[in-house]
Amino acid sequence: MKTVALLLLSLITTSCIESQNRTNDTARVGDPCESCEAIYEYGDKYLNAVDTIQSFRKLGTPIKVSGRVLKKDGKTPVSDVILYIYHTDDKGIYPKSSSPRGWERQHGYLRTWLKTDKDGNYTLYTSRPASYPNSSVPQHIHITVKEPNLNEYYVEDFYFADDPNITRNILNRTNARGGSGVIQLKQNGDLWEAERDIILGLNIPNYPN
Repeated sequence: MKTVALLLLSLITTSCIESQNRTNDTARVGDPCESCEAIYEYGDKYLNAVDTIQSFRKLGTPIKVSGRVLKKDGKTPVSDVILYIYHTDDKGIYPKSSSPRGWERQHGYLRTWLKTDKDGNYTLYTSRPASYPNSSVPQHIHITVKEPNLNEYYVEDFYFADDPNITRNILNRTNARGGSGVIQLKQNGDLWEAERDIILGLNIPNYPN
């Protein structure tokens, strides 16, 4: 009986130490974000700095969004940052497959995961989303980031400068998470292109100095 008790005590102690190590390795930053955990649903997919969502050249206006992910100084590029991106279709709906799993039930299948390259670059090919049906909600693309050794957190959505529903608050926001998400599309043949740099930690609560 004594041997069993000692074994249980040892297992509990080991578990507590491992839990403490995980807490130390991953500092919690940002506000609570229920759906941000979807960033871990890429499974065994190999993540690249460039990817294409399946709506590209199939739904609405084809767009290319590229940029760099930078440290809080706004200058230093950061590699191996995971970006989780999802958006509506050209009808303002988050379309789902016939048997959706996980967060696809809410986010739909127009989503992808990117990982920045050694220079902090990322490039996304997709279609321009529509506003939600019968609403004045601006067109937007959701984005969550996961830095090495930090937990996931959300940054400012991508918004479109020429969207008739965009608000003055979004256009003039000075405390946008990760920097302004407003992008200006420019036509290049049949493709519309824009750039946005993401600044890690900018206006993110509890971000380490």
